Amino acid sequence: MNRTRRLTVLTVLVAPALAVGPAVAAQASGTTAPGAVARAACHVETESNGKYHLWGEGFAAGTKVTYSGSSSGSVSTDRSGRFDLGGLSGYKYSVKYDGKTLTCAMVRH
Repeated sequence: MNRTRRLTVLTVLVAPALAVGPAVAAQASGTTAPGAVARAACHVETESNGKYHLWGEGFAAGTKVTYSGSSSGSVSTDRSGRFDLGGLSGYKYSVKYDGKTLTCAMVRH
């Protein structure tokens, strides 16, 4: 009987904390979910054919992104906030979106 009473008290005290805890922690947390990008970024890498591959991630879905460098143009991001362009010439690119400009980092493998 005494053990049952302890379990009941423990359940009453712990259950509300478990129910509220994760929700509060998620709102207060400044971390990013696993696999998600904290902020918009763009990268350039060399393709096997000697051309360049430009991609970006961390943008809002459907954002119009204008890229400029050796080639220029614009593209909209997909539902996951990414864009991907291949077959470009040159490796120096910058990206403009929502009044902001990013310089794309070269990735070396």
